[in-house]
Amino acid sequence: MRSTYGFALSLRRLLILLSAIGLLPLAALGLWSLHTASGYQQREQDRSMIDLARALSSAVDAELDGTVATLASLARAPSMGAGDLKAFYGSAREQVAAQPEWLTVILADASGKVLFRTASPLSAPGGPGADPESLQQLLAVQKPLVGHVARGPRGRPAFPVRVPVRDDAGRLYVLTAVVRPDRILGVLKRQRVPEGSVISISDSLGSIVARSKDHDNRVAGPPSPSLVQLIRGAAPEGVGSTVNLEGDPLASAYTRVSRYGWTVAVGVPKPAIGAGATQYGWGLAASLLACIGIASLLSNRITRAVGRLQQGASALGAGQTVAIAPSRIREIDVMAGALEAAAKQRSAHEQERSRLLASLEEALAASRDAGRVKDEFLAMLGHELRNPLSPIVAALDLMDLRDERASGRERAIMRRQVSHLKRLVDDLLDVSRIATGKMQLDRRPLNFAEVVRQVVSARPGLPIELATPGAAWVLGDESRLAQVLSNLLSNAERFGNGSTRVALTLRAGWVELEVSDRGIGMRPELLARIFEPFYQAPQQLARGTGGLGLGLAIVRKIVELHDGRVAAHSDGPGKGSRFVVELPLTAAAAPAPQAPALPPCASTRVLLVDDNVDAAATTAMVLEQFGHEVHVAHTAASALASFERYRPAVAILDIGLPDMDGYALAGAIRRTGAHSGAMPRLVALTGYGQRADVERALDAGFDLHLTKPASLDDLERAVGGIASTTV
Repeated sequence: MRSTYGFALSLRRLLILLSAIGLLPLAALGLWSLHTASGYQQREQDRSMIDLARALSSAVDAELDGTVATLASLARAPSMGAGDLKAFYGSAREQVAAQPEWLTVILADASGKVLFRTASPLSAPGGPGADPESLQQLLAVQKPLVGHVARGPRGRPAFPVRVPVRDDAGRLYVLTAVVRPDRILGVLKRQRVPEGSVISISDSLGSIVARSKDHDNRVAGPPSPSLVQLIRGAAPEGVGSTVNLEGDPLASAYTRVSRYGWTVAVGVPKPAIGAGATQYGWGLAASLLACIGIASLLSNRITRAVGRLQQGASALGAGQTVAIAPSRIREIDVMAGALEAAAKQRSAHEQERSRLLASLEEALAASRDAGRVKDEFLAMLGHELRNPLSPIVAALDLMDLRDERASGRERAIMRRQVSHLKRLVDDLLDVSRIATGKMQLDRRPLNFAEVVRQVVSARPGLPIELATPGAAWVLGDESRLAQVLSNLLSNAERFGNGSTRVALTLRAGWVELEVSDRGIGMRPELLARIFEPFYQAPQQLARGTGGLGLGLAIVRKIVELHDGRVAAHSDGPGKGSRFVVELPLTAAAAPAPQAPALPPCASTRVLLVDDNVDAAATTAMVLEQFGHEVHVAHTAASALASFERYRPAVAILDIGLPDMDGYALAGAIRRTGAHSGAMPRLVALTGYGQRADVERALDAGFDLHLTKPASLDDLERAVGGIASTTV
């Protein structure tokens, strides 16, 4: 039938023509997709190889750590501590017999002279040591290290693992295990590696320690030149193309993140895309033929187009799959295609939404893990910071007890700063509360003017013009209010021009603290956000005035917790800044009564256990100043020996001891005391001060838990008030 709109084609020819034309961009898209997929495959392969290299590096480090730990355990033998080389020689031979991959154990003195090797009789001459370079390096750094792989006189490859050893007299020795590379090869064999891959592990000089292919012939030799060239770059990890020792082209990845300086390289055959292109060509031809056949069939089957189109629209609304057969009407075919495309787009959006939800769950899990790691890190950091504070506080207590009046003012300054530092350490353990303003205050009447003068006097390097009244009493936390002024002065020091003015003014029931500078000033948009957490003014890349952006946010929260208010003012860039803090006044506090002298207590025998020599010494001197007899031990073993010898009435134990933790030591002392009928009072003195640490100490049998640094009152509570045998 002739169309009234001009030339027309039959539906069959039209569908065939549309199919052929439609496949042209599809073919181009397919080729582009094939190229993109190839690139993606290469990137995924690179990532997978890097991950495998990292995993192998960690496994090798763990294996070497095990060897170091075994050597360290052997070095703690009593015969070694006593300097009995004959007995220690026997222990070393037994250890070699228990380690199939160990060839021998060598003991050398501090000059590098070999004293014995288990592969030879004890009386045999020492001879040259294995890998003298690493031996000299260990004597210099006195830390465990792994030497270089080499073949011995008999052609057997091996590498040395060395640890420093000191006997009871303090003499330095070097204990070395000569290990066969088969131990590292075993690590490779236990890993799941891709088919056809080649993995090599090299020492710090680049010599092969283990290789997954032709290990026996390649060990102690160099890797392929192309791999050496790839690894020679400055980056600790990388990927690239190499040719292995057998001449096969590989895609390789390496990592040098090992703690012992070793390198792990992974090479896999390069993926080929020719087969995929051929398959794609055949698939495209088959698709074209299928389209022609389907177009011929569909041209005879368009009878219920409108009904099917309506069904398709209903299916789209219900979120179901839309499949509409072609019709004899062009407009309906266009609508059918649009409905199908809309259904696919909706399905893609749903899949993307599901993927995003899954990613969100993974991110939340990662965030929880990061929070746990942060809490563990902060707990350890607090412990490490409290340890050096303990001897400082004890030394100040000793000077106070000796009443050295000439240094009274200096001691007061030091004690105030140490107390402030201790408070900051406590805040560090709950940094999330500081960031959100959820902090506890120790509010009491105090002279804010005196606090201001103390803070200013503690910053002699910053020129400050100070104006304060004699007294300005507020109800506040001294450390927190000192922190407010310190943060404002730090801000002035970073952004001012070296001239800062601090003024304290009394105004109708309020005290007003003003800190002003003549520095860079602030724009209005910065003033509006200056007290927001983590917000900082734009800075240069060098960040010469950088920080975390929390100082002013913490200032605002502390002031608000004191029922006060804070504001920032500036006339613009280059015109300086002015911060004003307002706090409500309160009645002056009554003069503090003279602290009564501590009542003398009966002399008591005390066992003090702490691996920090300075902390143990200063604490012992404080207790001796009180008239007690103190016995000091730095290890759990020596503590048990002292307990059995002296039978102390009080045992003050550190928790983090080198050979046994304080909880286990407390249990051992309890058992020994119960057996002998002399049960001591147990006191935990440690840098771990969280609630869980206190509960664990009490559960372990401690009578009292003290957090470092301990005050004089703490030590009196630890030793006094007990019914014990006096000395």
